[in-house]
Amino acid sequence: MRKSVRVKGIAILVLLTLTLCIWYAAIREDTRGLLTVSFLDVGQGDSIFIRAPSGRQVLIDGGANTGVLRELARVVPWYDRSIDVVIPTHPDADHIGGLIDVLARYRVDTVIHSSVEGDTKTFAAFNRAVADEHAREIIAMRGQIIDLGKGARLEILSPDRLVPHVDTNDGCVVARLVYGATAFMLSCDAPQSVENYLVALGTSTLKANVVKAGHHGSKTSSSPLFLGYVAPEYGVFSRGCDNKYGHPAPETVTRFAQFNIPTADTCKDGTITFVSDGQTVVKK
Repeated sequence: MRKSVRVKGIAILVLLTLTLCIWYAAIREDTRGLLTVSFLDVGQGDSIFIRAPSGRQVLIDGGANTGVLRELARVVPWYDRSIDVVIPTHPDADHIGGLIDVLARYRVDTVIHSSVEGDTKTFAAFNRAVADEHAREIIAMRGQIIDLGKGARLEILSPDRLVPHVDTNDGCVVARLVYGATAFMLSCDAPQSVENYLVALGTSTLKANVVKAGHHGSKTSSSPLFLGYVAPEYGVFSRGCDNKYGHPAPETVTRFAQFNIPTADTCKDGTITFVSDGQTVVKK
């Protein structure tokens, strides 16, 4: 009897293993040649998960708390406990708070961060978590390109110098994700002064199919000049439903409408995912 039970158990285990292998192969086949970008619903904050066609994974920001782990579980297979690159755009808690839990849960190879410094307990705890992870650290600077393989890359647009003592929003990491003829403008909390400075530096580096509205849709970001040169097909507001700041600001919502840019909102829509085949971008 015991032998029979043992044989049945082994047979079930083999079947489960085969099922998982087939499922994993199907996922890889479905995502081959595709770039997936998910703006995670982390409440009032930012968190963007990128899966490149090569399979490399990038997490930009992590919201304020453990909610990011819940959302990651929906876009990352349960057996995958590694993230290639984590980018905390700046020290504000609604961008790095959740990354402390991410660093504890996932194996992270590289952390790319701004040189801007914070003075909060959250920032200190985040720095300890990075040190404990023993990940490679890189200070983000304009001109850097992170090769994600299979034709996908992240271009760092700002800051363009060391900025340890500027306002945290002024020093946040602005990046442009490029795959083939498509692009995503990931604007962190950059104010209009930084946006317009980027326009002055070179408009050819700004065009994108999707723009994450700077600073959660604040009136201090998404300048008309910047939106005009980015010329996106979609805009994304990453924010909490009842945030005390009133994000997105009515004037910012109106500005997107004036440019005929349809918008998605993590408060209303939950996690928002776009897929690019290198030629077009589709909202899932």
